[in-house]
Amino acid sequence: MTFRTPNGGSIDRNTLLHFTFNGLPYTGHPGDTLASALLAHGVHEIGSSVKLGRPRGIVAAGSEDPTSLVQVEAPFSEPMLLATTVELYDGLVARGLAGQGRLSPEPDPARYDAKHEHCDVLVVGAGPAGLVAALTAARSGARVVLVDEQNQAGGALLGVDEYLDDRPSAEWVADVVAELRSTPGVLVLERTTAFGMYQDGFVLALQKRTDHLGFAAPAALARQRVWRIRTRQTVLATGAHERPVAFADNDRPGIMLASSARTFLHRYGVLPGSRAVVFTTNDSAYCAAIDLAESGVDIALIADARPETPVRLAEECSARGIEVRAGHVVVGTEGEGRVTGVRIAPLAVTSPDVTVACDTVLVSGGWNPVVSLFSQARGALRYDAELGAFVPGEELATVRVAGSATGELDLGACARQGRDAGARAAAAAGFTPGGQVPLPVSDSRCTARSGLVLWRVPGNEDASFVDLQRDSTVADVLRATGAGLRSLEHVKRYTTIGTAHDQGKTSGMIAAGIVAEELGVELAEQRPTTFRPPFTSVSFAALAGRDRGELHDPVRVTSIHPWHVAHGALFEDVGQWKRPWYYPRDGEDLHTAVLRECKATRESVGMMDGSTLGKIDVQGRDAGKFLDMLYTNMMSTLKVGRIRYGVMCGVDGMVIDDGTVIRVGEERYLVTTTTGNAARILDWMEEWLQTEWPHLDVHCTSVTEHWATIPLVGPRSRDVLAAVAPSLDVSTEAFEFMTWRDTEVAGVPARVCRISFSGELAYEINVTAWHGIAVWEALMAAGEQYGITPYGTETMHVLRAEKGYPIIGQETDATVTPQDLGMSWAVSKKKPDFIGKRSFARAENNRTDRKQLVGLLPVDPAVLLPEGSQIVETDRLPEPPVRMLGHVTSSYPSAALGRTFALALVRSGHERIGETLYVPVEDSLVPVTVTESVLYDKEGARRDG
Repeated sequence: MTFRTPNGGSIDRNTLLHFTFNGLPYTGHPGDTLASALLAHGVHEIGSSVKLGRPRGIVAAGSEDPTSLVQVEAPFSEPMLLATTVELYDGLVARGLAGQGRLSPEPDPARYDAKHEHCDVLVVGAGPAGLVAALTAARSGARVVLVDEQNQAGGALLGVDEYLDDRPSAEWVADVVAELRSTPGVLVLERTTAFGMYQDGFVLALQKRTDHLGFAAPAALARQRVWRIRTRQTVLATGAHERPVAFADNDRPGIMLASSARTFLHRYGVLPGSRAVVFTTNDSAYCAAIDLAESGVDIALIADARPETPVRLAEECSARGIEVRAGHVVVGTEGEGRVTGVRIAPLAVTSPDVTVACDTVLVSGGWNPVVSLFSQARGALRYDAELGAFVPGEELATVRVAGSATGELDLGACARQGRDAGARAAAAAGFTPGGQVPLPVSDSRCTARSGLVLWRVPGNEDASFVDLQRDSTVADVLRATGAGLRSLEHVKRYTTIGTAHDQGKTSGMIAAGIVAEELGVELAEQRPTTFRPPFTSVSFAALAGRDRGELHDPVRVTSIHPWHVAHGALFEDVGQWKRPWYYPRDGEDLHTAVLRECKATRESVGMMDGSTLGKIDVQGRDAGKFLDMLYTNMMSTLKVGRIRYGVMCGVDGMVIDDGTVIRVGEERYLVTTTTGNAARILDWMEEWLQTEWPHLDVHCTSVTEHWATIPLVGPRSRDVLAAVAPSLDVSTEAFEFMTWRDTEVAGVPARVCRISFSGELAYEINVTAWHGIAVWEALMAAGEQYGITPYGTETMHVLRAEKGYPIIGQETDATVTPQDLGMSWAVSKKKPDFIGKRSFARAENNRTDRKQLVGLLPVDPAVLLPEGSQIVETDRLPEPPVRMLGHVTSSYPSAALGRTFALALVRSGHERIGETLYVPVEDSLVPVTVTESVLYDKEGARRDG
């Protein structure tokens, strides 16, 4: 490692890590990033740019880096990561990218999760200001959460050989962190980036828990965790990012920010090169130059754009043999790949007066306070002309800003701001600040306040890069303003500056400055571009957390599911449930199998798994009154032991669900819903109870999974049930339609209901889910002599459609009332009120040309109408627009009818019975006869067997 210093840094030099980059082997140490380890071997070139294919290197040392994109290949392929933020681990395999990566075709094996945290004060950033703010708030007794994206606290002090009030900075940081960790109610989260700030003190943060462990990461431990933090007060101590200056060919590898070079030196013990030129507009780069010179880097020249150099710093440089040129800038660079030299000239002169050989260029164009989260919190920003950056405006009631995030760049002042912000946040959260936290005192001689605001060096705008990731240049910005664009938001979209992974952390302010210069306006009059979450890239896997794979959309199966699988059922998804669709025998397709199942059920006995039916237990003194308000018909008058069909409507009077209500006791009902609507209806009930009728004594509980429900259907269903429930009198006189009985079925306690969704004699047998498969098998065995046939959802659809029974969501589309479905009988005329009642009086709901449910019989009984087909009046299509009368909602071949049939919603459908209408099918118009919706056993004679 040629460029590794013999000592220093926060790395473990006693442990060697092996990694591979671009197919070549390298070594590093724990504490390194991929970027620092590569720089230690003299590797600056990481990849190439996305549009122009120019070589790209390492510009910064953290998440603000715009160029060092890599694809990690092992232990798992992951694209678009920054080498500056990838912590090194043994066995890491990575490669540089040409601006973009590729997603892995394999599922990510890692685990991700999320956690909620509530606190009184959240502090974002663990630099000097953040540490002091957190400690001040913690000493008041407030619950404090401190988050920081680095793997250790300290911020700008990390690895810097700085003395604070005669104490090493590392010692001061360690003492503060130790007190915070030992204080009850304080949570310190390292490797955690607050990436989104929302209303009501809601902050999202991403913690990288095992990324740095690589292959050694415990499989049971979540790799990353999203923290959902709710806080009363927030202190943003997010620091500042150094910004570059745009000049010709400023994108070569080896050109980096001066403060980043200093970070690589002090934190990682890495030299950025052997011979460097420093180009600065402020004092802060001098410290980097001096520190690097003392560590063995030949500082060839400092080009200071200001007309006068800082006397003290210039003297220190002179003492070290470093030449300083005031009023000079870098006007261009040389090199095939990595930079090999720079051209220097006075700021006001376009032609260079000297060329300096070097392998590193360190640039400092000033500092941009990190105001992203403050802006996301709807904080106003103002332009600071001296700093050349936007800073927080007026403080928010719940958000304080401290440290260099305010534009303050003096260490002592930052610490004082942190103490003040922490005290005010604690007080606003209801706590009395405790003893004063001792502040660090620094004799640092480098500041950035007395800088020159310089966005670009004139000359060769086509090669002067503003956004290195997007290959966007000064020329692109000038073309945007030349095209008449004035808004920074418009320029951003025209040039794509600030739209890459770094979100313009280094490029946004430069682009804004160039636009203002070209337009001749003050930046204070320009609104900055909008800061949106996430602050740094967050993987979809982390956002999904545990809600992925089966948990993303959980597959729900009934307790009888294994039997269906064993007997060859094909399944369809209904809601989240896997429901048997049909049971094909050898050589059968869908239509053949369904015709067989329908015929067997109509003529003998069939059985299906209805366990997915939504079931809600409604209890309480006011349960009947509550259900009266939910349903269009009366439920409170229902006697114990009886069942009633009911329809639910929304406030607009449109049907949202239907089902049965079973009165179990004086204050207890069991409500059934359609399978896909179970969760929605429970939520609907809770919404009304909690927002409109909180005075009602009612409790609703989902019991869908508790019960296995088995509809036993057909003329021989009574015989089968009698065989397995000998203590139950199944005669029509003893067991009437729409009643229920508690009994034993196959020796298992059961609730049997006389309900029919097919029009045949039928029973719904309900047992606990534990006994579902045993009771199913007992029924199958008892019905074997009658040719009992299991049937699926497709047969259920045919049987109910033959009887004109609608399925909510298939015969309805949120524009259908009970009257449209021919269910006026289910709408009570006695109840003073229920949800949707008022809407039935609307003129719209009483139009004579509303779409109404009817049956359709194709004139050719073999023609099967496609569901969703439109319906027209004439046998020839007129010129568009064509008036559509409605559409086909259900369409099936029927064994009972010996032909095909359909249900449809048709305008004035009830008045059109007997008419011939037409359905466009491919290139023909199929004539159909409109009928009543009930096509089979209109008298209901088969219901009682």
